Amino acid sequence: MTLPRTDRGRLLLVVALAAAVTAFTATVPLLRDWFDLRVYYGAVNSWIHHGGRLYDYRVPGTTYGFTYPPFAAVSMLPMALVGLRTAIAGSLLLNLAALAWILHILTEGGWRRHGWFGCTLGACLLALFEPLRDTFSFGQVNLLLLALVLTDAWLLTTGRERWAGVGIGLAAAVKLTPALFIGLLLLAGRRRAAAVATAVTAAATGLAAWIAPDASRFYWTEALWDTNRVGRLDYVSNQSLQGILARLGVADRAVWAAAVVVVLGIWAWRTRRAVTAADWPAAFALTGLTACLVSPITWVHHLVWLLPSFAVLIRAGHARVTGVLYAVLCTSVVWLWFHDASGVDGFLGSNTYTWITLGLLLWLPVGQPRADSPPLRRSTSATAPAPSATAPETTPAVGHPDPPSGATATGVARGPGRGLSSNASSEPTGSTRPAASNPQSSSSRASS
Repeated sequence: MTLPRTDRGRLLLVVALAAAVTAFTATVPLLRDWFDLRVYYGAVNSWIHHGGRLYDYRVPGTTYGFTYPPFAAVSMLPMALVGLRTAIAGSLLLNLAALAWILHILTEGGWRRHGWFGCTLGACLLALFEPLRDTFSFGQVNLLLLALVLTDAWLLTTGRERWAGVGIGLAAAVKLTPALFIGLLLLAGRRRAAAVATAVTAAATGLAAWIAPDASRFYWTEALWDTNRVGRLDYVSNQSLQGILARLGVADRAVWAAAVVVVLGIWAWRTRRAVTAADWPAAFALTGLTACLVSPITWVHHLVWLLPSFAVLIRAGHARVTGVLYAVLCTSVVWLWFHDASGVDGFLGSNTYTWITLGLLLWLPVGQPRADSPPLRRSTSATAPAPSATAPETTPAVGHPDPPSGATATGVARGPGRGLSSNASSEPTGSTRPAASNPQSSSSRASS
């Protein structure tokens, strides 16, 4: 495809593409009606203004309520000061800001090179990405957590290790599976950052226990272990190993535990190879992929954590593969098996996104160090060397008109992401919504 070279032609293309994307997002996936945000808002308001118990709240007309750790509710307390519409507007602005920061890190700031035309094309392509669509329209927090984790990645490669680990610690306190990134820090020999992350998680959890002791006691002793609060494990939106097994009718937890151990072993092996070769982008991407797989529930919108993996693929020169995988994740294809996931076609089709995640874990390019990347396995007091003025640069992907994966980007070119454009994980906890007869309606999907 030849792109227009004149400003008028580019403007016409952008207008046409924006119109098509708007029509698609308004008719195919439909709005999720900020269901998860309404869970957060209702639970916090019931708790603060009406003296209700945090985990007793249910969205009217549903059986679903707040399922995050208590610190998540504490961090959402500002919602008790505003109306629902203001909270929705705030959610949209925060998610947009988080996405902009994520893309800035993944592209090493290279998005500026492509001007308004490239950035607009990239924005249109991002709008088609199903996990992003759902994150925004559910009012979810996944982008904020990914931004926190990637901020730690940025700190580790810009000589600001004093604060590295804070982002991962906060993310793990809001949800659970980002704690896997503490394991990555340990594998990479970043013991100080791992200690900081652990301390921040413990401090945040302790703060929540001090503010809401009854809610904390209930969550850690009862709610955490009650998977029925989150949603059906066999629901087609659950794109994790547990989701595959549940749709197969395998209820034995020992089978799931064995699969998790195998996946964690693969993660440890491939991640050690990445950190030994100073390949931070791949190490963080592999950790995010693994978290998506081992979490008991990984809803479709959790797969925003795959974005750093696409950045690694682009960096390794696999733009076409990236485009194909990204396009599949724009199709909502798994919902074709919403009513019946039986048979070979159901086994393969209803788990499409899980197969992509597993394939990336197994075959994501690793061990491609840059000449100017500092070694990963070093003492905690070491500081990343200053960027080299002669460091080669990689063309960023976001906003570029060629690859169809508008959300992807190079991960190691220069600047803050040098050798460390990273990934994060999905989480098993959160608000959910019941299944409906129409999988594309705003009330159709469980979410967390």
